[in-house]
Amino acid sequence: MHDIIIRNANIVDGTGAKPFRGDVAIKGGRIAAIGKLGLESASETIDASGRMVAPGFVDIHTHYDGQVTWDTDLKPSSQHGVTTVVMGNCGVGFAPVRPGSEKWLIELMEGVEDIPGAALTEGMKWGWESFPEYLDIVARRELAIDVAALVPHGAVRGYVMGERGANNEPATPDEVSTMARLVREAIEAGAAGFSTSRINGHQAVDGRPVPGTTAAPEELLGIAREMRKAGKGVFEVIPSGTIGEIMGVKPDTYSLEQEWNWMRRFARESERPITFTLIEVHSEPEVFRKLLKWQDEAIAAGLQIYAQYNGRPGGVLTALQSYHAFQARPTYKRLRHLPLAERAAEMRKPEVRQAILNEQDVPLSSSVNDMFPMIIQKMVSYIYPLSSVPDYEPEPSTAIAAAAEAMGIDPLAYLYDLMVQGDGSTVLIALAAGYSNKDHRGIESMIRNPYAVPGLADGGAHARLICDASICTYLLTHWARDRHRGSKFPVEMMIKKQSNDTARLFGFSDRGTLELGKRADLNIIDFDRLSLRRPYMVHDLPAGGARYLQDADGYDFTLVNGVVTRRDGKDTGARPGRLARSTKAQLHSSRAA
Repeated sequence: MHDIIIRNANIVDGTGAKPFRGDVAIKGGRIAAIGKLGLESASETIDASGRMVAPGFVDIHTHYDGQVTWDTDLKPSSQHGVTTVVMGNCGVGFAPVRPGSEKWLIELMEGVEDIPGAALTEGMKWGWESFPEYLDIVARRELAIDVAALVPHGAVRGYVMGERGANNEPATPDEVSTMARLVREAIEAGAAGFSTSRINGHQAVDGRPVPGTTAAPEELLGIAREMRKAGKGVFEVIPSGTIGEIMGVKPDTYSLEQEWNWMRRFARESERPITFTLIEVHSEPEVFRKLLKWQDEAIAAGLQIYAQYNGRPGGVLTALQSYHAFQARPTYKRLRHLPLAERAAEMRKPEVRQAILNEQDVPLSSSVNDMFPMIIQKMVSYIYPLSSVPDYEPEPSTAIAAAAEAMGIDPLAYLYDLMVQGDGSTVLIALAAGYSNKDHRGIESMIRNPYAVPGLADGGAHARLICDASICTYLLTHWARDRHRGSKFPVEMMIKKQSNDTARLFGFSDRGTLELGKRADLNIIDFDRLSLRRPYMVHDLPAGGARYLQDADGYDFTLVNGVVTRRDGKDTGARPGRLARSTKAQLHSSRAA
């Protein structure tokens, strides 16, 4: 007898093959049978008539490194069909850690990933020093989904070099050797790989770039050689020069050409895959095409270098309850302590409205977070309202600047009035990247590339700025069903990209497809009903910390390791997820169907 049989399903198995009708049997957490199962019995039978059964999604770019120590649900990722996440991206994380330097790592994560420091301070359960010890503690957690962890360059540099590492001073040969050894030991203990950030826009609370931002190529190549000895693991990097101009932040240290040269050397000397950030930025909208070309040339030369893209425009959520264009105005600062609805009502008063609109910003510092009001003010051509079912490829005429011009009013005044209406909970989105041409043609070309993989969802991070962990859902709703301003893709292709391709990139050979013997990580989806809802703010982090969540309709069941974790879109309380340690599984090409 099987544990579960899912009957009458439209099976999209993750291999890229066309959907087919059939049943799926699960026993002992594995796929036991697929096909027409006739009279075979099970402890539970799920009728999936009219619904799609697909592998669980493998999200390779998250930041649950702290949250995983206190939270077992790991929302928002677990709400969107994700059954495995990779955390520790962008060179930030919490191990290794010198006793007494925990606060420094928290402030680094808070600055780079906008995770409230008070929430991390109150919520995190420490108890490790080395990265293998951190993995062992995570391994004891019972979770809704599986987690894997990258070794963060910033933490390693701070551990080995102390204040010199935090200041991005050059490492000595001995320090490089020590860092490389620590990375290899972590990977051998099960870390999924190593990560670093090379952009000056990633800053700690004190305004210093992430340790490793300006590291010399030899430091990274020293780590590459030790990764080769480990024989497993992926290198995740945000290369210098890839995210364009950020106001108030000095230009990145290295050119793209310089970055690409050492990345090719890293791939060659490590014999490990590299996955790098690929974004269409407004200031240089064609740079991503150059990077895709270089990627394809590298792969043709036998190097494993894979772009990682966001499946929809990178957007900053702006609202009275988070970051917005008026937060640095003196009159607003005097009101910000008021409850949301009361604050909105006060801001609607004509004299208050006029005062705020006429005032100049008084920024707290030159850090990226404190620059957000000015950044948002300059983005009115890319700010759009979000309806109850958000449109992330909106018509240009609905942008704040365009709509205000049509009405003959100032764009900031129009933005202000939208934000303060009702109870003040209105949420808008500033499409900061991936929307240079006011459509998805750039992202479409990334999806079409046979080697690039979806990622950059940042689950657990930028809690008061974004909720991109829902991108897994968007890849299905928009790209496989709803898009009306350009091409759509077969649903089997979009499933494969975010399950099979991402799993294979990280060597997770036991998941990503519905095949005999594979883990029973899967979703039962009412594809016709699948939809995203507007993001909303909650205060459910430790110390009352705020974050955006985004609900989805249509995930009827999610199973992790053969256990139902979400039923009718609701958490069942089951916690079969565990730490996923790296293996020496052979990487296969991430070619799309």
